[in-house]
Amino acid sequence: MFKTFINAFKVKELRGKILLTLLLLFIFRVGCWLPVPGIDVSAFGTEATGNEFLGLLSSISGGALANGSLLALGVSPYISASIIIQLLAVAIPALERLSQQGEEGRKKMSLYTRIAALVLSVIQAVGIVIAFKEFIDPNMLWNGAPTWLACTIIATVLISGGMFTVWLGERITKLGVGNGMSLLIFVGILSSAGTAILNAFQEVFAGNINYLWTLLIFALAILLIFGLIVFVDSAERRVPVQYAKQIKGRKMYGGQSSYIPIRVNGSGVMPIIFANALLTFPQLLFNMFWPNSNAYFWYAKYLGTGTWVYIVLTALLILFFTYFYSQIIFNPEDVSKRIQQNGGFIPSIRPGKPTADYLKRISSRITFFGALFLAFIALIPSLALKGAGSALDSSLINAFSATGLMIIVSVALELDKQLEAQMLMRNYKGFLK
Repeated sequence: MFKTFINAFKVKELRGKILLTLLLLFIFRVGCWLPVPGIDVSAFGTEATGNEFLGLLSSISGGALANGSLLALGVSPYISASIIIQLLAVAIPALERLSQQGEEGRKKMSLYTRIAALVLSVIQAVGIVIAFKEFIDPNMLWNGAPTWLACTIIATVLISGGMFTVWLGERITKLGVGNGMSLLIFVGILSSAGTAILNAFQEVFAGNINYLWTLLIFALAILLIFGLIVFVDSAERRVPVQYAKQIKGRKMYGGQSSYIPIRVNGSGVMPIIFANALLTFPQLLFNMFWPNSNAYFWYAKYLGTGTWVYIVLTALLILFFTYFYSQIIFNPEDVSKRIQQNGGFIPSIRPGKPTADYLKRISSRITFFGALFLAFIALIPSLALKGAGSALDSSLINAFSATGLMIIVSVALELDKQLEAQMLMRNYKGFLK
C-alpha cells in the first residue's frame, strides 16, 4: 500500500487529490478538538468516557464526543440516515426505481440521505443538550446569558458541525481520493488508537510490570485478528466465463476466457456498522432524553451493549445486512444478462435463467460464509479481549475492537485499489495519446 501511495504521489493530478484529502482530514481533526462554547469540557468528557456506550461512540469519532467539540456528532447521523434510506429503497418501489435511474437517481437518493441526516442531527443535538444540561454554563458565553439561549446556541452549533462533517465527506469523495465518509471513520479510529497507545505506554513507564504483560498479550491477539481480517478480505471465488468467437466484418472477436470474482466478504464492514447503528440508536435516545428513568436502566441491563440479548441480536442483524448488502452489490440476473449480451457463457451452464440461478446459488453460499466471518469478527474477539483485558484501559479496548480493526483494513485496502485504478486509467490515457 505504501508503494502505491508513493507512486500515486508522483502523478501531478493524484498528488493534488491526495493533498486536498489530507487537508480536509486535517480540518476534520481540528474540528474534533475545538470545544463548543458554553460547555464545561472537563466535566462533559468525564461523563462521556465513564459511560461504556458513550465511550464507544467517542472512540469511533476520534474523541470528538468526549471533547465536547464542534464535530461531536461525527458521521453517526449520516450512517444512520444511509441505513434508513437503503432499507426504504427496498421496501418502497418508487425509491427502488429511483435508485436504478443512473446518475440522476443517485443524486436524488443522496439528497434524501442528506435530509435524513439533518433530521437525525437535530434529534441527536437536542438529545445531547437535554442529557448534559447540567454541564452547560451560560456564563461561558457572556455574563447573564439565559440558559435557553445557551442551549439553543449549543444545539445549533452541534447540528451545523454534523452537517459540516457530511459536507467534508462528500468533498473528499468528489474532489479527493474517494470514500469520504469511510476515511473520516478511519481517521477517527486511528486517532483514538494513537491516544490509547500513548496512555498505555505511560502506564508501562510508570513501572506497572503486570500491565506490560497484559498489554503484550493484547497486542498479540490484535495481530492475529488483523491477519485473519486481511486474509479473508482478499478471498474470492472466481467463476470462469468463456466468450464465443464472433465475426464482425473482416475481424474476429471473442474466443477469450475470463472470470467473475465473487468476494467472500463483498459487503465489507458495512453490515457491522449497520447492525451496531441500529441497535445502539434506542440506547442513544434513552441515554440522551431519559438518562435517569427506570426504562433506561432496564434497557441497559437487559438489552444494552454487552448483554447476551444484544450479542444475539447483533449476530442476527449482521447476517441479515450481509445478505441485504450483497443483493445490492451483486445482482445475478443483471450479470447473467450482460454475459449473454456479450456472447459469453459459463462452461457446462446454459445461458439465461440457468446462469442466473447458478450465480445466485454461488453468491448465497459465499455470502453465508462471509456473514459468519463478520459475526465472528464482530462478537467473539471483542468478548475475548474484554474478558482477557479487564486490566487494560477501556479506551484501549474500544479503540482496538475487532470492528475498528476491520474498518481500518477495509478502508485501507479500498483506498489502495482506488489509487491503483486511477493510476492505471492515467497510464492508458498517456498510451492513447
